[in-house]
Amino acid sequence: MSGTKLRIALLWLLVPVSAIVLAFAVSSIALLAIGADPVAAFSSMASYGMKPSSLVSTINRAVPLFVAGLAVAIGFKMNLFNIGVEGQYRLATLFAAAAGAAVTLPAPLHIVFIMLVGMVTGAAWASIAAILKVKRGVHEVVSTIMLNSIATGLGAYLLSNHLRKPAVGSELLIATPPIPKSGWLPALAVIGGEELRSFLLIAVVLGIAVYMLIWRTRFGYDLRASGINPDAARASGVDPDRMVMRTMLISGGIAGLIGMSDLFGFFHAYTLDLPTGLGFEGIAVALVGLNHPVGVAIAALLFGWLDRASQILDLEGIPKEVITITKGVTILSVVIAYEVVKRLVQAQQIKAAAEATRELEVQEEAVAA
Repeated sequence: MSGTKLRIALLWLLVPVSAIVLAFAVSSIALLAIGADPVAAFSSMASYGMKPSSLVSTINRAVPLFVAGLAVAIGFKMNLFNIGVEGQYRLATLFAAAAGAAVTLPAPLHIVFIMLVGMVTGAAWASIAAILKVKRGVHEVVSTIMLNSIATGLGAYLLSNHLRKPAVGSELLIATPPIPKSGWLPALAVIGGEELRSFLLIAVVLGIAVYMLIWRTRFGYDLRASGINPDAARASGVDPDRMVMRTMLISGGIAGLIGMSDLFGFFHAYTLDLPTGLGFEGIAVALVGLNHPVGVAIAALLFGWLDRASQILDLEGIPKEVITITKGVTILSVVIAYEVVKRLVQAQQIKAAAEATRELEVQEEAVAA
């Protein structure tokens, strides 16, 4: 790696590192303000968070966040802000659970069928925002935020009136019928009493597939070019409307897999207890991970670990909302640091290009002499 490339790589590394350091510094101030000892609080979190059971729980929590981050990151690479990942995955999980409970298939086919239903539902819901943007010029932020609310209401109506399993006696549980065991994924291992869910393997494959798609295909090149300079991409023959449609469909399809880890590995039905807010946290994960699958994975693990480790704070009388502050400051810091580093990187690239031009001119003069 050349000196310039190394400097640029180190500059980009500063974005998440500086954001995390600042977040913990601000969180320490918040702890001091409520009379808590930051060192003791973070030490308790570290001790509890490094237990084997906590590490397994961290991974289980990180997997849905990783998938959500990938869904958001694909849109971000083209400057598309798919804020509707929340609604897409909740509606997709509902339909996937209902469809999975309605059919009986061999184990591998049953799991694939449920995933396909989720991906198709997520992509279909995302396509509404894409069509509105392409045909009517409606900004995707506005349409996806509205679609989140519609998805929440529509999902609640369908679950309560059409997809809910029949109540038994005085049972009040609102859920879809349970998925047969052929639609379950067994645990990879049991460590410290916690099951390590095997959807982790599918998430790893998905991350590799996203990397190959974005950085190793013509489509990915066109997508990134459209995000960097839409006018130049259009001049090179890229159809912007087609790219918007395809990118949103892929983003929505991935969003449809966010709830699969919990569906396959724990709940085996769509219930009101399924985690919510993963789509919104996915935005934060994508930002902290700089829209790269490896960075998104690290950010998802960080957020998952904070969620798990913060549980010990309640037992010590410390509000675990301090972790919400940590996450919020991390996101804000990443946005600011990203802009600063981007300008520094551009300055480095301009300087490197100028040096290369001077070297070329010197060589040409030497040849001419």
